[in-house]
Amino acid sequence: MKICLLSFEYPPDTGYGGIGTYTWYHARALVKLGHSVHVLAGGNEQTDLTTNNHDGVVVHRFRARGFWMRAFRLLDRFSLWWTRNRLENALSMYRAFRILLRQHQYDLVEMPECGADGLFINNLISVPTVIKLHSPARLIMPFYDVLPADLRYCSFLEQLALRRGSRFSACSRFLAQEARNALGIKNPVRTIPNGIDIELFDSDEQTDIRKRFEIPMNRLIILFSARMERRKGIHLCKEIAGSILERFEVAFVFAGQDLFQYMESELLPYLNSRKLKGSFHYLGRLDQHMVRSCLRQSDIFLLPSLWENCPYSCLEAMAARCAIVSSDQGGMPELLQNGISGLLARNEDPASYISCLEKLIEDPSLRQQLGASARKTLEQSFTDIHIAKLTMQYYEEVLAEKSG
Repeated sequence: MKICLLSFEYPPDTGYGGIGTYTWYHARALVKLGHSVHVLAGGNEQTDLTTNNHDGVVVHRFRARGFWMRAFRLLDRFSLWWTRNRLENALSMYRAFRILLRQHQYDLVEMPECGADGLFINNLISVPTVIKLHSPARLIMPFYDVLPADLRYCSFLEQLALRRGSRFSACSRFLAQEARNALGIKNPVRTIPNGIDIELFDSDEQTDIRKRFEIPMNRLIILFSARMERRKGIHLCKEIAGSILERFEVAFVFAGQDLFQYMESELLPYLNSRKLKGSFHYLGRLDQHMVRSCLRQSDIFLLPSLWENCPYSCLEAMAARCAIVSSDQGGMPELLQNGISGLLARNEDPASYISCLEKLIEDPSLRQQLGASARKTLEQSFTDIHIAKLTMQYYEEVLAEKSG
């Protein structure tokens, strides 16, 4: 089968988040199964269509230029940044895809709902498509400091793209249910979780993070690795990290981009003002290799997100055999069984996270048990090849329905 995956996010140029990570793993897994896979990705700068081959995946990049792109920039005057992003994505994907269709005949196209990548494609081009639900603006934007108008218009554009879709998949049962309740999707939504290449994760040569970032050798490491934003629960870490570091001689490590300067303006000054037994370390934004090194050398992974679907941060921590403390929100209970493969704290409750961390700090055998169980769960249910096979079954059903 010849498949095209649309995703503005795609490493390395635009490898910002989970959708790009999903597309990267999924494309390579489909190639391993013998399929021809093209990825149409975005660019940070306006550029003509470029094409490269990476690990058997044909990667196209394009970012439109011209009157409409200049017109969309006027939305910045009204602080409608997310809305502008959706329009730019939609136009760029549409123009690039029209070029690709003159050169290639795809059997099926998969696109994310987030970013409205398929807005014009779904409405103006007749190609069998599957819309993969990851993080709809209507569900995640309330966690960001955005204008109500930006949320409304951005969500509307995504809804327009969804309205033309007839085949949907989602990374969790939680999001499949939200698609019906909050997004008004009436067609069936197939639940297919994200997958990860465990062999690639294991074979990646490690960097000694204790030496690289001057983390004390004798201290247990608790890792928070995510964008430093409210949706990821960074604001909860003031109370969580403060309480733990005041009483335990551990190292609290933070890795991720400080998009809203919370680390610099709030968390770091607060921790610096406290009398602590342990130490804290902010590493900034790291590349994939360094994140994997951090995970494989950490003892506990903290994921206090307010909203999650099927996050790669958790899958990678499971691959690294970390003892995971996560929110009980969203799709997390579908990844971790409380007390068996991780500990689920009450959403937005710092005291609950503190209690879970205390339990793990004081019980090495429990850390080992949870980490081993998490890895086993990953190997059984979330490998890239297993998930790619499930996805191909769905693709084949879609094509059979289309031809019938």
